[in-house]
Amino acid sequence: MSEIVNTEQEQAWNGPEGVHWAGHQDRWNAVNGGFNDPLLDAARIAADHRTLDLGCGTGQTTRLAALRAPRGSATGLDLSGPMLAEARACAEREGVGNVSFVRADAQTHPFEPGAYDSAISRYGVMFFADPVAAFGNIGHALRPGGRLAFVCPADAALNEWVMAMAALRDFLPVGDFGRPGLPGMFSLAAPDRIREILTAAGFSRIDVNQTQVYGTWGTDAGDTADFLLGTGPGRHLTRQADAAARTRARAVLTDHLRGHEAADGTVRLRSTSWLVTADRPARA
Repeated sequence: MSEIVNTEQEQAWNGPEGVHWAGHQDRWNAVNGGFNDPLLDAARIAADHRTLDLGCGTGQTTRLAALRAPRGSATGLDLSGPMLAEARACAEREGVGNVSFVRADAQTHPFEPGAYDSAISRYGVMFFADPVAAFGNIGHALRPGGRLAFVCPADAALNEWVMAMAALRDFLPVGDFGRPGLPGMFSLAAPDRIREILTAAGFSRIDVNQTQVYGTWGTDAGDTADFLLGTGPGRHLTRQADAAARTRARAVLTDHLRGHEAADGTVRLRSTSWLVTADRPARA
């Protein structure tokens, strides 16, 4: 395995966060799956393409990319051992044979130069220790003229799950959660920063477009409240509060989410993201 420099994320995704995502992969795919087709369409995957899936998690987008390239292949790359174990099991169970999965740091992994026609990511590129270095290394892995396409969260105020958590400010230390530019999930929320990073990493023809989807977060408001409070951000906030504040926060969150229940009781929340595309320049 190549050197890992993003040690903080490596520890998180091989600890409770990775275990949580691996154990709730169906739930997370129900939340984020609406981005799959826009992402894969933007990547322009052809039947013989080789695709690199960055931060692939449990590998849903890797498998979908492989299915679009029956004469090609897809490689999923992630730091998380627990999620990659699920990715391999799902690929075997679904009979998707033209996929492989690698545990590695995208910033330092020694990719074969020009090995891939496209690189994709659904919410997997916001956590790089050095984003310019990471995207530069990814560009090195693409053939000249190869295409990068990824989805990352836009302004927190346009994401209804973030607004639901923000409603708990009186009970939990929400603070600057969701502010653009801070390390973590919203580090690429500002389009100018995306363009700056990708330009510095050597990409061209950079395009940043807003896209919105509704995902299913739970079977009802109470179920969704428990799920949100059990995610990494939720656990981080509740660990800093006493039992009474946690109980009150859950009640307030449940009440807030009732306003998003559909006729069947399921909770659907809007996620707003940037759909980003860029090219590795072709040789002159």
